[in-house]
Amino acid sequence: MLKQEWKHFKRNQELFVMSLPAILYKLIFNYLPMLGLVIAFKQYRYDLGIWGSEWIGFKNFAFFFKSDSAFTVTRNTILYNMSFIVLTLLFALTFAILLNEIPRKWIKLHQTTLFLPYFLSWVVVGYIVFGFLDHKNGFMNVMLQSLGDQPIKWYEQAKYWPFIIILTQIWKGVGFSTLIYYAGILSIDSSYYEAAKIDGASKWQMIRKITIPLLTPLIIILLIVAIGGIFRADFGLFYFIPNDTSFLYNATDVIDTYVYRSLRVVGDIGMSTAIGLYQSVVGFILVLLSNWIIKKINSDNALW
Repeated sequence: MLKQEWKHFKRNQELFVMSLPAILYKLIFNYLPMLGLVIAFKQYRYDLGIWGSEWIGFKNFAFFFKSDSAFTVTRNTILYNMSFIVLTLLFALTFAILLNEIPRKWIKLHQTTLFLPYFLSWVVVGYIVFGFLDHKNGFMNVMLQSLGDQPIKWYEQAKYWPFIIILTQIWKGVGFSTLIYYAGILSIDSSYYEAAKIDGASKWQMIRKITIPLLTPLIIILLIVAIGGIFRADFGLFYFIPNDTSFLYNATDVIDTYVYRSLRVVGDIGMSTAIGLYQSVVGFILVLLSNWIIKKINSDNALW
């Protein structure tokens, strides 16, 4: 057995050497820090350090789950991420199919238009949104006043913000997913479409019978990855877009912003670590569960 492994290594030693920096990076920055997870079970004190701090078991977890905000931030995190997953899939797949139908001379322009928002930081996007929603000079209120309506204090009205958050995330993030699906479409053998044309198939029939079925493995991989992160929110989106406004916490506060605020105000590293561990464990379980369900439906599309 060892001889076979050594022979395999000798045959592919260049590949192993090339992968060594990535392995070391993962080891140093991903696996070694896992030793710090013990903080989740301790009353951490800076003067005593990780190993000298008092062991308190699951009290950090209990403190979070008993807090008034636990249900709200967990609900918001899950519902927002579910919305992002479904809408990103629908829009990205639609845009990718449309990109494939655009004449080649215009393709670069449309790709750039779709992908450009992805490169903007959330700080910049936050200023753009503020430019639209500012109470005095925002574009939306200027338009409302020109139509004879009263301006809206957007940053004090929580009811509008689920739509604003979802719209902002889709605008910024859909381009990246679109290009992934578009690359998947380009990898489909053109002979399938040529044969379908000969048989008299319409564009919609080719999309339904060829494009989507052949993209299914890619769609499932992206869905599993997204489901694994359903308990993790994009901090920049939920912090910078609503400007961390207390009026909007009920609609915009998620686990990540709650942890940040708790750490900033209280400085409780133990509870913050406990919540992070809770997010990771639940995400890992969801990945296993979603892969198991997919394997039961069609084992060829499962990750393992």
